[in-house]
Amino acid sequence: MSGFASLRLALSAAFLGALLYSPLAGAQSAATAQSAITLGPSGLPLPRFVSLKSGRVNSRVGPGANYSVDWMYLKAGLPMEIIQEFDTWRRVRDADGSEGWINQSLLSGRRTAIIAPWQRGKGGQINLLKSADKDARVVAIVEPGVMGTIKSCDGQWCEMTLDGHTGWLAQSVVWGAYPGERVKD
Repeated sequence: MSGFASLRLALSAAFLGALLYSPLAGAQSAATAQSAITLGPSGLPLPRFVSLKSGRVNSRVGPGANYSVDWMYLKAGLPMEIIQEFDTWRRVRDADGSEGWINQSLLSGRRTAIIAPWQRGKGGQINLLKSADKDARVVAIVEPGVMGTIKSCDGQWCEMTLDGHTGWLAQSVVWGAYPGERVKD
């Protein structure tokens, strides 16, 4: 890590620490904190979820075509979290935590999600339910890591289509919608 990057990281940590321990931070309610959305230069909220438009998308180490390609994504519809904007470039994070820069023309506002990517390979299964109720009938059983399309989220439950099956999942197992976020189709 360069000296500049280390200094920037240290200053960011110090600033964040000051915010977290300020008297105002403790006084804010969750509703107030959620309403204080940061807008990027595009006028859209940061962070936010989007998806890949194409089946071949280069992720670069910097915001421009002259930066080297760090990673190539090969799955259209893959959910990405935009965490920064610069001109027509978006710094994104994938479900595994990898970050890079992608041109906005390769991103879509269509909402998709990956189901519990943090449980991938651990042998668990998740029930896709008929309605937004933990006691509802099971429509399908899905494995962690499956990708689907978000139809809507009410802050606690998301209605999704996964491999041709439509049903409801607890929002807490969906990587592609923030906790408490409402999403409309």
